[in-house]
Amino acid sequence: MTRHPFRDAVWWAADYAYAIAWQVRAFFSRTDPETFASGDRTPLVVLPGIYETWRFLQPLITEMHERGHPVHVIAALGRNRWPVPRGARHVAAYMSERDLSGVVLVAHSKGGLIGKQVMADRDVAARVAGMVAVASPFDGSVYGRLMLLPALRAFSPSAPVIRALAREREPNARIVSVYGEFDPHIPGGSELAGARNVRLQTGGHFRILAHPRVIAEVVRLADRPAVDGAPGRHRPPR
Repeated sequence: MTRHPFRDAVWWAADYAYAIAWQVRAFFSRTDPETFASGDRTPLVVLPGIYETWRFLQPLITEMHERGHPVHVIAALGRNRWPVPRGARHVAAYMSERDLSGVVLVAHSKGGLIGKQVMADRDVAARVAGMVAVASPFDGSVYGRLMLLPALRAFSPSAPVIRALAREREPNARIVSVYGEFDPHIPGGSELAGARNVRLQTGGHFRILAHPRVIAEVVRLADRPAVDGAPGRHRPPR
């Protein structure tokens, strides 16, 4: 793929401007997440990226809630600094306690790894209809090798969690991976074998969350008819 350094630099700058703006808005937001938990359509569970709270995804949450979907936030994730397996346990516990079924996971970055871990857990996998993952490092990131913090070094392609999740192929058919042409954090991209891969004609790691195609893919998966009328089981994405 041909690289365009100037274009990528512009996308990079725009990406961080978006991230800073929404982190600031998230800091000052006092919205109660339970506000979004009502609705009679397919339930959604949002999984933010590392160092993000659920509020970073609030525009998407608000849009889907207005469409009639109950949107659930996992408060125990906090700023999502937990290791992926522990984060997945928090999500699994929440879905079990709330007795959620037919869930569509909506994930950003590290959230996609947590979501896939949940989908590979036989005890709760049947509760999940599918996942839309945006800019998720399914194969890790080469930058992970350079990080000093263990929470960031865990994204190295050779990290145990990344390698273990790569071996879990069964969930892939129920995942929609959305990513841009250029991601400053994941140079290798987010293509996932066996998944529905949606490559946007733009760049960034954060600002693509606001791309209309992301909402379109969440709507597409959440509104998919159930298989043979069975609740909680949706036809796989194509």
